[in-house]
Amino acid sequence: MGKKEDRYYRRKLKSSYATSMVSITLVLFMMGLLGLIILHAKKVSDYVRENISISIIMKEDVKEAGIIQLQKTLDASEFVKSTEYITEDEAAEELTKDLGEDFVGFLGYNPLLPSIDLRVKAEYANADSITVIEEMILANNNVKEVFYQKSLVQLINRNIRRIGLIILGFSVLLLFIAIALINNTIRLSVYSKRFLIKTMQLVGATRGFISRPFMARGILQGLYSSFIAIIILGGILYISQKEIPELVNLQDIDLFASLFGIVIFLGITLSWISTYFAVRRYIKLDADRLHYY
Repeated sequence: MGKKEDRYYRRKLKSSYATSMVSITLVLFMMGLLGLIILHAKKVSDYVRENISISIIMKEDVKEAGIIQLQKTLDASEFVKSTEYITEDEAAEELTKDLGEDFVGFLGYNPLLPSIDLRVKAEYANADSITVIEEMILANNNVKEVFYQKSLVQLINRNIRRIGLIILGFSVLLLFIAIALINNTIRLSVYSKRFLIKTMQLVGATRGFISRPFMARGILQGLYSSFIAIIILGGILYISQKEIPELVNLQDIDLFASLFGIVIFLGITLSWISTYFAVRRYIKLDADRLHYY
């Protein structure tokens, strides 16, 4: 009978440990998935901002050397992502494709002027910065006008801020939920060993001696759960890239490595802290109250 009870007890402990591992893994996976969403949202927002086109229209009598010199000056500026010099003929060819008819042949001449298509870095793609950049460019005598859709810039930045606030709020909420779930999961795991803790205490074991194996198991549990969560996240990334090849352009290995490092850190830290407080609670608990907790 004793052997059967012993096997039953061991099986129960293993089941409790496995359940705890699965729960922590799922929580860490959800946090990691949210991290991936945040990383991709940042990349997408930067991509959208950096594709806002600013057209620098040159004056009619400007020589090509002057345009190229301005382009080189812009390329050397810290706010510039890229520039493209568009000649009158290239502009006419592009407009002909958009209109679907040869307007140059109809008019008898090409009314378009040469221009530089400018794209700024994401951190400068806001109304205030672009206004300063516009004034600086217009100070050049070869420039006739600077054109961009101001309403589009404001709309993009306003929507990005709203989405960012929503994601931030959801992240904070999920973090609190994750902490609560991991804490409750580990407390239930330690609860199943409360009689063992009290027995060790009764035979003279110190708090440190009792806590040490629980703390070590908690750290390993968090570490294993983190690795499993990272493997699942890696699988999702791999499948996503196969289904949507364009995502490859948004990938950043360093950021992913940092994210996976954070998942491991959270898994170990939250498991360690939760285990510490759970064990401490049952060490302090009176023997006659073990059946009620």
